[in-house]
Amino acid sequence: MAGIRSLILLAFLASSGVTLLILGCALQQYNVWWPMFVVTFYFLSPIPTMIARRFSDSDERSSVLLETCTFVTTAIVLSSFGLPVVLARKNVIQWGACGFVMAGNSVIFVTIFLFFYFFTREEDSFEYSTW
Repeated sequence: MAGIRSLILLAFLASSGVTLLILGCALQQYNVWWPMFVVTFYFLSPIPTMIARRFSDSDERSSVLLETCTFVTTAIVLSSFGLPVVLARKNVIQWGACGFVMAGNSVIFVTIFLFFYFFTREEDSFEYSTW
């Protein structure tokens, strides 16, 4: 099972990513909170992967369910990177805020990836799907 070090790493990365997101919204020269909508993408992105791992056969390397959930996850992640760019192109937010949000997105999605890496290894008996 994943140890305490991996949990500390995940907590540090998540807090760093959220800090970058809040900096992109709350700094005095930006002061626009529209980029906070990417938080919904953070919550939506792991759901298709959890569904695919829960309902797919463990011996199959590829299935329609797995491929569809991978496509939906990719669309969600790309949408979280696209939203700040669209907001910056329409001058709703500044490009500096867009950069902070993009950096925060990168850190948060690395954190989500590392969660699946640490907690779904085959040698571990931990089942996150029983949550």
